[in-house]
Amino acid sequence: MLLRLPTSLSEVRRCLADGAVPVGGATLVWAQWQRDGFPEQAMSLRRLPRATVVDAETLGAAVLLHQVDDRVPEVLRRAAASVGTGAVRRTATVGGNIVGSALRCLLPPALVLDARATVMDGDGTYEAELAEVVAKRPLMLDIRWRRPLVSGYHKAPGAAGGPPPLVVATAVHAEEDGGRRLFTAVRDGDEAVSGSVPATADAGRVLDALEGTALGGLPGPAWDVVRREVTDVLGRADA
Repeated sequence: MLLRLPTSLSEVRRCLADGAVPVGGATLVWAQWQRDGFPEQAMSLRRLPRATVVDAETLGAAVLLHQVDDRVPEVLRRAAASVGTGAVRRTATVGGNIVGSALRCLLPPALVLDARATVMDGDGTYEAELAEVVAKRPLMLDIRWRRPLVSGYHKAPGAAGGPPPLVVATAVHAEEDGGRRLFTAVRDGDEAVSGSVPATADAGRVLDALEGTALGGLPGPAWDVVRREVTDVLGRADA
């Protein structure tokens, strides 16, 4: 297998045209390749500057999970730190987690940050909704978001090899009209659902409004965690 390491977007396009298979740390595909056979060509973005950015509003797809630090919002940092073991986090990438993984621990945080992805196909780069990224699995270069006023993350304990643990992500954003908006996303099982409502000082009313979104169908135990996390993030937003 030939591993290609492009350093420019034009090189990335050539790799895609040549049929190179995008990989991050290959943590999710190595066992499959050993079983089914290795591709002729693979491509890593770890030498592409655009895919290795870490700052207050951007996270590159080739960034390793252990490199996600306090330059990014709390919700993303805590999510990255919760993935696997230290050895996994030193190999797995942001793009691999969001696009390649079935668990997608970073997806709920990205949703509450109102993030969009920069992706590439044979015609060039474009901005995409996260739902499109998850469904179509294009080559992702980075995610960009609005900086929140405050954010939070909860991941329930889970056994190795067991069902995906519950994930609840929250964030409060300032609105252009001077108000605030609460974003909440939950991974319960294999699916992630999200909703957003005005963030007022009355946590009870905010939670009532959230029940009118896609989150309203969550089972009782998951909703109990949502209630606790939303109350906490609203309290910190008012502090």
